[in-house]
Amino acid sequence: MHLEIDNLPLLGRDYVCAFTAMGKTITTNATRSDKFIKCPTPRNDLLPVLNHGQHFFTAILSLRFSDGQDFVATNFTFFNCNTYASCTSCVSSSFECDWCVDGNRCTHDAAENCRNDILVTGLECACSSGSEGFTLIPANLVKPPPFVCCGLNKLAVAESGGLLEDGRLNEFWLYISVRQGPSIRSGPTFCPRIQYETEEILVASGTTMPIRVKVDNIAQFIVQARFLCQFNIDGRAVMKQGQLLGDTIYCDATRFSYNSHSPNLTATFAVIWGSAKSLDNPKNVHIVIYRCDVMADNCGMCLSLDPKYKCGWCQSSNRCSIDRDCSEPRVWLKESDVCPDPMIVDFNPKYGPWESGTNITIQGINLGRVVEDIEKNIMVAGIPCMPYKETYIQTRQVTCTPDSPGVADPRKGIVIVKVGDFRAESRDTYEFVNPVLYSVRPRRGPKSGGTEISVRGRYMNAGSRITAFVNEFPCNITWSSLDEVRCVTSAADRSIIDGKVRVNFDKGERALSNQTFEYTDDPVVTSVEHGLVGGGQTKSPKGIVAGGITIRVTGRRFDVVQNPQIYVEDDQGRRFYGRCAVETSESMFCQSPTVESDTSIIAPMHMEYGFIMDNVIEVLNLSRRFNASFTLYPNPIFEKFEEKIKYYKSDYLTINGRELDRACTEADVIVRIGTKICNVTSLSRNQLTCRPPDEQPPGFDDYGKPTTGQLPEVVVIVGDNLTYKIGYLSYAPLGAAEETFSMKAIIPTSVIAALFLVGIIAICIMYRRKSTENARVLKNMQDQMDVLELKVAAECKEAFAELQTEITDLTSDLTTGGIPFLDYRTYAMKILFPNIEDHPVLRMDYPEMSRKEKGLRLFGTLVMNKTFLLLFIRTLESNRYFSMRDRVNVASLIMVALQGKMEYCTDTLKTLLGDLIEKCMDGKSHPKLLLRRTESVAEKMLSAWFTFLLYKFLRECAGEPLFLLYRAIKQQVDKGPVDAVTSEARYSLSEEKLIRQAIDFKLMTVFVSMSTQTLCVSGYDAIHDTNDVYVKVLNCDTISQVKEKALDAIYRNTPYTQRPSKDDLDLELRIMPNSRITLFDEDSKTSREGSWKRYNTLGSYNVPDQAYLTLVPKQSSMYNFSAVPGGQFSDTLKSHKYETLTMSKYSGGASPPISRATSPLNSHEYGGMDSSDRGPGAGGGNYRYWHLVRHSDQDHHQNGKEGERSNKMITLQKYVDDLFETIFSIAHRGSALPLAIKYMFDFLDDQALQHCISDSEVVHTWKSNSLPLRFWVNLIKNPNFVFDIHKGNVVDSCLSVVAQTFMDSCSTSDHRLGKDSPSSKLLYAKDIPVYKDWVERYYHDIKTMPAISDQDMNAMLAEESRMHGAEFNTNSALHELYTYAFKYNDQLKFTLEDDEFSKKQRLAHRLQQVHDLMVTDNDM
Repeated sequence: MHLEIDNLPLLGRDYVCAFTAMGKTITTNATRSDKFIKCPTPRNDLLPVLNHGQHFFTAILSLRFSDGQDFVATNFTFFNCNTYASCTSCVSSSFECDWCVDGNRCTHDAAENCRNDILVTGLECACSSGSEGFTLIPANLVKPPPFVCCGLNKLAVAESGGLLEDGRLNEFWLYISVRQGPSIRSGPTFCPRIQYETEEILVASGTTMPIRVKVDNIAQFIVQARFLCQFNIDGRAVMKQGQLLGDTIYCDATRFSYNSHSPNLTATFAVIWGSAKSLDNPKNVHIVIYRCDVMADNCGMCLSLDPKYKCGWCQSSNRCSIDRDCSEPRVWLKESDVCPDPMIVDFNPKYGPWESGTNITIQGINLGRVVEDIEKNIMVAGIPCMPYKETYIQTRQVTCTPDSPGVADPRKGIVIVKVGDFRAESRDTYEFVNPVLYSVRPRRGPKSGGTEISVRGRYMNAGSRITAFVNEFPCNITWSSLDEVRCVTSAADRSIIDGKVRVNFDKGERALSNQTFEYTDDPVVTSVEHGLVGGGQTKSPKGIVAGGITIRVTGRRFDVVQNPQIYVEDDQGRRFYGRCAVETSESMFCQSPTVESDTSIIAPMHMEYGFIMDNVIEVLNLSRRFNASFTLYPNPIFEKFEEKIKYYKSDYLTINGRELDRACTEADVIVRIGTKICNVTSLSRNQLTCRPPDEQPPGFDDYGKPTTGQLPEVVVIVGDNLTYKIGYLSYAPLGAAEETFSMKAIIPTSVIAALFLVGIIAICIMYRRKSTENARVLKNMQDQMDVLELKVAAECKEAFAELQTEITDLTSDLTTGGIPFLDYRTYAMKILFPNIEDHPVLRMDYPEMSRKEKGLRLFGTLVMNKTFLLLFIRTLESNRYFSMRDRVNVASLIMVALQGKMEYCTDTLKTLLGDLIEKCMDGKSHPKLLLRRTESVAEKMLSAWFTFLLYKFLRECAGEPLFLLYRAIKQQVDKGPVDAVTSEARYSLSEEKLIRQAIDFKLMTVFVSMSTQTLCVSGYDAIHDTNDVYVKVLNCDTISQVKEKALDAIYRNTPYTQRPSKDDLDLELRIMPNSRITLFDEDSKTSREGSWKRYNTLGSYNVPDQAYLTLVPKQSSMYNFSAVPGGQFSDTLKSHKYETLTMSKYSGGASPPISRATSPLNSHEYGGMDSSDRGPGAGGGNYRYWHLVRHSDQDHHQNGKEGERSNKMITLQKYVDDLFETIFSIAHRGSALPLAIKYMFDFLDDQALQHCISDSEVVHTWKSNSLPLRFWVNLIKNPNFVFDIHKGNVVDSCLSVVAQTFMDSCSTSDHRLGKDSPSSKLLYAKDIPVYKDWVERYYHDIKTMPAISDQDMNAMLAEESRMHGAEFNTNSALHELYTYAFKYNDQLKFTLEDDEFSKKQRLAHRLQQVHDLMVTDNDM
């Protein structure tokens, strides 16, 4: 074939034609002429073999270079005419196939294979042809031209052109010849064939008869041939002679019969000529052999058969047959006759309401040929019954509706059907009844429907159509009996308290008068937690493959649901169900489903989950609503005892295993010792501990059969389906058992052992006494531990319930007042420029900048030049006098200057980070140290970049759990004594801020009011009611502490900076309506002990519980210590120092500690004042002040009572979990993952691939250093960067512990504990492995998310620039940056002149212009 290709590449290389089909490629060498590429087709023996019934296959024809590179391709079809077996199919094909009549074959080369033969060709195309008989067709046409011949497309058109390397469309022209057939016989109408009026010839089985058919297109040499008629009857080939007379073939008589019990049988038919050639049978003429007696077994069915079969009923043989098979023709009934002996076999229903309307279906034999035969001849209990024509089945079934008797009196009788002179009667009777309703159960259900209710009564199955309703809402019937109807409620559009239950029996309606059904609001699921209350911290549901793990579900209205179920759904859409048990209306327990998996589960698998609660839709897919999936873990594995028999030696039994607590709690595991239970006391990752019974259980199994050695077997049962046999347990001492088994060996040697008997007995007695004493001491210690554990558990539950109530109140307050978020500018300034309140970038009206506007504008264009900016940063960092503070300041200034150009800023940041990674890989430092320390401008810019781009995420998602954690910590701290001098507290997460002495205190309730004078003088509005506000205080609180708590209660929804200061107020105790006492922290009655003064408390003034206090404007008093600036209790924002995160050098993936020693808050003793020399208020003197614990007592604290973190502060676990889960979730609280996180993490992944880093821990550490440890830890430690709040020293120390736990969770190093480990790490030691799993999952989920396009990222950055581009004074930031350019001018100028790209852009000259302009501006 010849191919013409436009824009053919002229590269001087050889071309190859490639044909690819069925997984096989065949190549042929192509030759090129002036206009064409010539491609020879492959040899036939190389082409794929066609399957049976397949006539062609399509290959891909491509033109390629000799080295295998394709540059253009199209479709090419190979066909085989020899696969067509008949003339009709051959010449009707869409290919160039012709039929040789005498040769009885189909061929594509008639000239070669049909010489001297009669030829029938395919349809010729009357198409306009091009030069030399070719048609020119462009291959890239969207729609080929309509070259259609008699409905058959005879041309193969190339489907599409290819694309050249430069992207232009390559036009592929294919020249195809339009053949001119050599025969005038064209098309299937010229094929020798059989002609018949119909497709089937009917013959009754057992009949012998000749067959004749007409034929067409019989050539002269066919006429002279011998004809045979071939029948294939039931697998038997029968050949009969055929004779051609005119245009008809006459076949000799043939007997047609079969033995199978089927109504009919199809026999194929063919006419053979010339010994092996068959005439075409295009209409598929065949013989249908039938049996009347099989098609109908009674008279009515027989006479209703299709008349073409000519069947009738033979009364003598009582069977259906043709007339000649009946021995007595006069008793053969034909179609127009009436069948005798009609019969009623059955009818339904047997009962119906007296109002009638019941459709009674009567089944029988010979019930008329047409419905008119019985239309007015049906009686039911003596009442006429009118039949329906639509449901009538000839002779076999009729449905009718009787009239009503008119009265409710019982009435019964038989059913009668008359057909002509014949009559059929039923054996059973039909009864008209009066149904009655008694009761309904259950009495309520959800308004979404799905509740199956049971209505009991009498004659509840009466009638043919029973319907039920609750008011107007249908109740779908599922089952009915004589005394009960069950139905499922449908959905209601509202709640209904007294729904009326109605049941309709056809036309009879009955209503329940004494009971109603209630449609309640749908049940609501508020939380789905793994384990029992207190059983664990993780909230999301978990399970194991074997199922049976307890899942606690809380919500509302669970008691209205029938048979609730939990389900999980895998990625293939398969659901697995577990049962649930309702405990109360607000809680239920579910068993995790058993999951069947095609493959074994090794790693945790996340699945969607939901609940089946009748028809309630809102609970179906809770994983999307809660943004938390069901986590499926592998089954835990319990190991058998190492010994065949384990000897019980202590009060506890330990069983080892693997992955025991990933999804299980103590409540999910049952340990049985024989027939007794071993109480499980603890369950860890690799170990289970339980307390066996005091006495050894009997050695019997579950079936009461004795076990091996009559010892009890230890069996561990997890959930419902998982059982492990651990081994046998013996309470007997090991020595006694060995004595029993070796008695026979001891007897022969007893004489020798007698010499040592006395010594052995003495040793045993001493050992026994010692063992008994140790066991007694151990048992006493264990009993004390049990009592302590129960006490702590009770206190934890009480504290958690109290905290939960308070946080719930706070949450409701947040709904109205909102979270006190800082505005964007304040938030950014606190992070970028901490401890600087009046930074130049905040001064929007800065006259000095207007004089330098020209120079700054030119310097701004340099900063917007990436080459200059990169060289500027590298020059500063290379100078050894460029301090760490300067690096942080320059980075912050650059980010402020580029706030309005975030796209450019991001591009520059990526370049700097890439350089930093390159430097790290080339240097000697470990890759994990990257981004660990803020030693470069790029690292600080990265922190600021996240600060800008995650503000919206903080407000919409992460801010709420962080604020709730802060408030929960503050509330728990305030519930116990807090030392006003040392800032130590009884309830604290931090060991360094823990009061270790026992402090006696009493919880009090006071009512505090704000006087009208106070509001007027202070200028603050009373946002809430300020009269007698309920405040919880302690009798050991100082007066300033009481004022703080009172202001917190009164202004609970007001930002801190908008509240009155406690230093501007005094506190008065109202004794009587006109009698008041002003309370001070220090007055003339302050307690003195030597050189010590103790601050006054509520207890010092004997303030009673339920007392009434008033906040009034500050009065002048020598003892009013709060009026002294910088006083001990001022704690105003001016004296408060923020702590920022500075990550020091740590190797590997370990996280640096956050301790009291590094906190600026604690850099001065006792909160910023030297209290050893001066006390607050007096302004002089040699007194030393204390509140709860004297400074000199600190040396004895180590021997005092340990603080109570384990019972009060542990209740904060829920809020820590909430915060960590929000941060480490890709979709939470309705907010999607910020684009900035995905974009930066993908950048780090790409950098790891670029530098061939295969260690996953390295990339994990990079991500942790870039976001969690650089951004989130800073906010957790300093929530006042995000919210308008006051962070005291005790709260600060607690947040430091949480931040340290967060850092440990992001670390890849093992969390190992020792005796010297700080207690803060011990506090969350059990939770850190769980948090690490969250971090791993978080990083994995982000990595598997679709990549963010540059277009989407740039759109987001542009929007950020638009929203916040005018927050800061950009000129001030540029001026600050210019001071560094001026300071390091010589080195910077040298760098610019040395760089090739800088020289091309004359950056050094432009910088000099800036210097000149700035000097000129200064002179002005």
